[in-house]
Amino acid sequence: MALLAVATGAFGAHALASRVDARMIEIWETAARYQMYHALALFVAAWLVGQTQATAATVAGWSFFAGIMIFSGSLYLLVLTGTKWLGAITPIGGTAMIVGWICCLLAALQLGDS
Repeated sequence: MALLAVATGAFGAHALASRVDARMIEIWETAARYQMYHALALFVAAWLVGQTQATAATVAGWSFFAGIMIFSGSLYLLVLTGTKWLGAITPIGGTAMIVGWICCLLAALQLGDS
């Protein structure tokens, strides 16, 4: 996911800059930035799984993955296709990311109980 975040960010900066307006570039950059943040969050979730075996840590990982796919994916598609209704599903991905962070917190609390 981190590799793809770098690749999509570079694609947006170089290949899209002359093809779409500044607002669409901002949207693309937001998608790439959140993808990178949550690619790193996947490492956190994996570490928590290794430390705690907590179900919450596993749910966090899957939530981050789903969040990246839905949040960033819908924004990438919005920019590439101009299909505005895709912006309506972006908050579903954001919600999945929030669930992932809550689950990381719950798993981290279990780590403290050990």
